[in-house]
Amino acid sequence: MRKSIATVSLPGTLVEKLEAIAAAGFDGVEIFEPNLLAHGGPARDIARRAADLGLAIDLFQPLRDFEGVPDNAFQRNLERAESRFDVMGELGAPLLLVCSNTDANVTDDDERAAAQLRELAERAARRNLRIGYEALAWGTRVATFDRAWRIVARANHPDLGLILDSFHTLVRPDDWSALRSLPGDRIFFVQVGDAPRMDADPLTVRRNHSRLPGDGDLDVPGFLRACLATGYAGTLSLEIFNERTPDSPLETAHAAMRALRGLEERASRQ
Repeated sequence: MRKSIATVSLPGTLVEKLEAIAAAGFDGVEIFEPNLLAHGGPARDIARRAADLGLAIDLFQPLRDFEGVPDNAFQRNLERAESRFDVMGELGAPLLLVCSNTDANVTDDDERAAAQLRELAERAARRNLRIGYEALAWGTRVATFDRAWRIVARANHPDLGLILDSFHTLVRPDDWSALRSLPGDRIFFVQVGDAPRMDADPLTVRRNHSRLPGDGDLDVPGFLRACLATGYAGTLSLEIFNERTPDSPLETAHAAMRALRGLEERASRQ
């Protein structure tokens, strides 16, 4: 499979991250917005550097707390989204990751969420961009892939699809066997990461105990097999929160590539 990695998955400056990612043999990269802001320079400079290194910028992330909001907040959220589209145009990133709303006051209304995501996808399509909706394990209303899929299906827009993440799927106690029945063409991107089983909330585990696939307790090979069973034939990307590692960017990138290759092997064997 084609392989990508999120910039939050390794330490260093943004340029150091890109250089290490390219050296480790990745095809593409997810740009984490805080890393771009910390860089301080124009997004187009990062686009040029990535191109010089032979890296595609696969995705820009994240747009938070977007859907399921009152109309006045929705208009402000559309303005935020348009500013992300501007940056994506400079980066040459075709896909925006929108994670499920974590605000305490978000409405429990799938119809409203679907309508708002449809409007977002319509605006993205005018710029030849797409929207990937991801259920965060700690989302206020949408915390599972199946509910995220119901909303995406209800929105019914060709430029709105799912982003699936092994951590968010597996860290919860929910039955995830229905994942393999999703339509593969509606899955826009697949991210993987691992973690230990522990007595802590998912957000704490994600921020402080992210692991490479195979270094934790989650059934990441089973997750990948289920994704492939849908007919998904897109990118396999690593996303863990790993910027505090004492290893160098290059060491971290090579370890990440080994982990992804090992994951593919385990998934195919089993």
